[in-house]
Amino acid sequence: MDEGMPARIRFLCAAALLALCFVLGSEDVSAAQHALVKGLVSRDSKPPTDAYCRLNFGSPCYSPQEMRTAYGLNGLLDAGMVGAGETIVIIDAYGSPTIAADLAAFDAGFGLPDPPSFKVLAPLGTVPFDPATYPDQPGWAGETTLDVEWAHAMAPGAAIVLLTSPVDETEGVQGLPEFLALEKYALDHRLGKIISQSWSATENTLFADAAGPQGPRLIEDFSALYARAALEGVTVLAAAGDDGSSNPEPDGATFYPFPTVGFPASSPLVTAVGGTTLYMDTSGHYQSETVWSNPGCCAGGGGISQLFREPLYQQLTLPKSVRRELGGMRGVPDISYNADCYNAILVYLSYFGAADAGFYTICGTSEGSPQWAGIVADLNQYAGRPLGFLNPALYALGGIGRFDGFGRDITVGNNELLQVPGAVAPGYSATSGWDPASGWGSPNLVELPKHAFELLDH
Repeated sequence: MDEGMPARIRFLCAAALLALCFVLGSEDVSAAQHALVKGLVSRDSKPPTDAYCRLNFGSPCYSPQEMRTAYGLNGLLDAGMVGAGETIVIIDAYGSPTIAADLAAFDAGFGLPDPPSFKVLAPLGTVPFDPATYPDQPGWAGETTLDVEWAHAMAPGAAIVLLTSPVDETEGVQGLPEFLALEKYALDHRLGKIISQSWSATENTLFADAAGPQGPRLIEDFSALYARAALEGVTVLAAAGDDGSSNPEPDGATFYPFPTVGFPASSPLVTAVGGTTLYMDTSGHYQSETVWSNPGCCAGGGGISQLFREPLYQQLTLPKSVRRELGGMRGVPDISYNADCYNAILVYLSYFGAADAGFYTICGTSEGSPQWAGIVADLNQYAGRPLGFLNPALYALGGIGRFDGFGRDITVGNNELLQVPGAVAPGYSATSGWDPASGWGSPNLVELPKHAFELLDH
């Protein structure tokens, strides 16, 4: 594994789990940086248990049932709040040629029902699955697998629409116009009230000096689309990235020497999801959680935007000391979720071929965006209406010390990208309340109080 690779989507088996870790692509790095090493956790139709992984390999492999328990979702699900009547829209490049079969195998392995509807739409057209011609396709197939399977795992009663682009999103503007067109298509056709984006480009690669006039125009167009989504009651989530406070320059290989953040997570009109390390027992009982940082690999994205001003919801709710740190700019992320590569989750995939089909482990903030999307689908059903743009209510709850109705504050850890050549930007430390390492924290819906929805109504 190339430790200098600034890859954003990492499929892996911890070194103790398999002889080789493997990386199946990235959200926004060039194809030359993919390392495609096949390695299976299990070829069985049933996934390995977490207890088996810990006993035999020294690392957890979390199941949907464990994640639901740890993050307090069982009460909602047991009460029938499963995202019924909701649709989650997922945006990815290429998609996966085996996603329907893989979702069915994932569901069968974990005892999950089929979604009420699963559609794959390609309004911009498709290209054949040919990694020799399109080297990033396996990485995007892995991303697609994660997004679809785990959005469904958190909201088994929600429909899913996967929108695929025939153009690879790498770094800078590459692929972003197509993603913008897909999201506009989703709004124009009223496909669903929740959009999940597990991809990113370093903000600075979209500045005019790096991208030319197309970069600022794209930012304006995305901002207009996100504002429209908010007006139409659509929740938009974005992964904050896996490079901590360091992010790649336009070449996809060199890191900026100062702290940076990724777009679209940095947009003040989306809800950005950072990364944590979640510890639980094999029954899913929550033990503790810290900011995610795996030395030599990755860390949860977070920091201070150099593009967007501090939104009103941060101005009105964050302490003066935090606002001084932000310096009048947007702070990222808003919330967090497990992303650790040694406390990984499982996916089922088969696009390598039948001989290598099975369960793999996966990590990164890419898992947080679709799982939060599933949680929002459940909450939409619970509330009896779309919650829409989450940030004003999240910050209002946090500002009066009542975010605990939705989540847990993360107060330990730093998101500096460690022991990765060229990554020198200092990280941000978790503190009590909101911080640029974990936002307000991770979900905890054990006791969802009425006041949370009262605030959402205002």
